[in-house]
Amino acid sequence: MSDDRLRIALAQLNPRVGDIDGNLEKLRDARRRAAAEGADVLVCTELAISGYPPEDLVLKRAFLEAVETAVHALAADTADGGPAVILGAAWREDPETRQAHEDGRTVYNAALLLDEGEVKAVRAKWDLPNYGVFDEKRLFTPGPLPGPMNVRGVRLGVMVCEDVWSADVTECLEENGAELLVVINGSPFEEGKLDQRLQLALSRIEESGLPLVYLNQVGGQDELVFDGASFALDGHKNLGMQLASFEETVAVMTWERDALGDWTIAEAPRVNPAEGLEAVYRALMLGLGDYVRKNGFPGVVIGLSGGIDSALSAAIAVDALGAERVRCVLMPSPYTSQASLDDAAEMAELAGARLDTVAIDQAMQAFDGMLKPLFDDLPPDTTEENVQARIRGIALMAISNKFGPMVLSTGNKSEMSVGYATLYGDMAGGFNVLKDVYKTQVYRLAHWRNQQRPADAKGPGGRVIPERILTKAPSAELKPDQTDQDSLPAYDELDDILSCLIESDMGSRQIIARGHDAEIVGKVWRMLEGAEYKRRQAAPGVKITSRSFGRDRRYPITNAFKG
Repeated sequence: MSDDRLRIALAQLNPRVGDIDGNLEKLRDARRRAAAEGADVLVCTELAISGYPPEDLVLKRAFLEAVETAVHALAADTADGGPAVILGAAWREDPETRQAHEDGRTVYNAALLLDEGEVKAVRAKWDLPNYGVFDEKRLFTPGPLPGPMNVRGVRLGVMVCEDVWSADVTECLEENGAELLVVINGSPFEEGKLDQRLQLALSRIEESGLPLVYLNQVGGQDELVFDGASFALDGHKNLGMQLASFEETVAVMTWERDALGDWTIAEAPRVNPAEGLEAVYRALMLGLGDYVRKNGFPGVVIGLSGGIDSALSAAIAVDALGAERVRCVLMPSPYTSQASLDDAAEMAELAGARLDTVAIDQAMQAFDGMLKPLFDDLPPDTTEENVQARIRGIALMAISNKFGPMVLSTGNKSEMSVGYATLYGDMAGGFNVLKDVYKTQVYRLAHWRNQQRPADAKGPGGRVIPERILTKAPSAELKPDQTDQDSLPAYDELDDILSCLIESDMGSRQIIARGHDAEIVGKVWRMLEGAEYKRRQAAPGVKITSRSFGRDRRYPITNAFKG
């Protein structure tokens, strides 16, 4: 490079948490690709060597030592004169203090500069997030406000993720001579997050006058999905580089210094990122696919009922894994309509997935006989309905145990919110792809998928969900002529109230002021709070909103507050 030209390679990769050797090989491969394209420096994401977020693995001394070994191995590679590497890692800056820090609590979440065979510079994350899904203050020590790194004669202001949210870090870097801001991230996907990141970057550029590169990882990690969608803006706030969403890539961009001494983007890739329903659908695909792949399951098994939730779950599973790894099971009872039988069969045929049938009549009769001495002549109620759901859960778990696929539960966020789900029944499973998807959005996603096929989908094009599934009234079919609205408000109304309670943390008065009936608001509030014990026992699922159930929303089970 010359003093007026810098080629930066961005490694938008999908690491696996804890797979330090595997992640190291990914990074080495990225560096080889960057070298082949003449890059001066390869930039990698937050905690790229360990995968993000590593959570309490950071507290293990053996884990930290394995990270350090891998970092030094990658640093040694840079003695070949090829690209330098900027790398995120959990880092104990002074190895001599290891014996004093057995619990790992003095570890930094750091950006490291590797060049000329060694670790040239360390910049620790200053602003440790401790909200929502983030819990970094219990794991890491905050670093001082950072200064720039000198990379091949250019002063790069490197920040780690949350640091870009603070004007203080940018100001410190600018005052200390940074020429170009580089942010390495592990930023989870949420609806609308792309615009939020872009506006944040524009604010930092407005304050400093410096161009900015925003690099984000990609991939699923338990309930989180990282969408990549990395980008770069010049000092005039022009978007000069944009990488794809939900895809691994190593991309090289060329920066040049103009006559005024400002760095501009001379050459870079531009790809339109996924937005709206496409982004949500692909996030669900990636979250489910990586959960299955990274945990070594051969596939999934789904209870296919003929309803919208199991149909959309099956469509996503086929798109994420391929039809050969999706096994659907129809488990009819005497209350299952012929329409549901036909719709489930058509759904499996359209998706190309295997469909088995396991009738539950005999098991229902057996349970009725077993419990009759205890129940005597008490009339049937939700007890018998729950028994049906639990019989189906047992059947699915038996198939999982016998053949290996993970049970994919199919409840949506509306149902999980109000407890319209049966513990150890339809809640049984290892993962729930719709856990953070409201019922109204389930329908929107299903309509979208019938019209569009994601570019990375393994499933078929064209219509994959039967039309009647989209138009008939939703029902659990646990008793004659049952519909969801026998016990729930209309889903448009329910979902708006739930969004007010969950995402916006509104009180009853505020929600009623939006035009909702006070009695219905009170009922929904009671159902939401009363179902907390169920949600604590629910399978993990993909986070797509700002407030998913789990680490995002931590409410007590024993709770007398009623708003």
